[in-house]
Amino acid sequence: MTDNDPKSKQIVEGWHGRYYEDFEVGDVYKHPFGRTVTETDNVWMTNITMNLNPMHFNEAYAAETEFGERLVDGTFVIALSVGMSVIDISVNATANLGYDDIRHHAPVYHGDTLFAESEVTAKRESSSRDHVGIVTTKLRTYNQDGELVLSLERTPMVLKREYAKPSAERPPGWPEDVGTTSEDVS
Repeated sequence: MTDNDPKSKQIVEGWHGRYYEDFEVGDVYKHPFGRTVTETDNVWMTNITMNLNPMHFNEAYAAETEFGERLVDGTFVIALSVGMSVIDISVNATANLGYDDIRHHAPVYHGDTLFAESEVTAKRESSSRDHVGIVTTKLRTYNQDGELVLSLERTPMVLKREYAKPSAERPPGWPEDVGTTSEDVS
């Protein structure tokens, strides 16, 4: 068989994310891939959100504060942390119901590398929707030195596996008949 021979190919199932049934209270997921925060990240977020606190965009001002330099916009830290958790927590979410108990424990600076983990603290069936369950997690974000910089509680509605019907040919987010199909490899 050659690389061009359809008989040498197969569609292999990849990561489809967790479904409601996969979550257990007490489980901790250390999310893959740390992310270094850049000055550009901070400037863009500050400008996009019109955050006018000079601590984020005025180097001369920030140099005179107790921190001695600009701080990364806290809403960027929240967004990045939640984003890092999606691969494990909410790839199959239909909605986020809330973000609660948000705490910034330490400042984040340009050049810090952040890592996030989530602990499942509760789960329950939805009382109004049979196809989802509700999962509550505690998200914690650390810098490269192991210092806790952010924590928050996050509560998404997550699809149940039987309603999602995942497959190798059509993983989450893919429309039907896009890319390689079983007809291409059989």
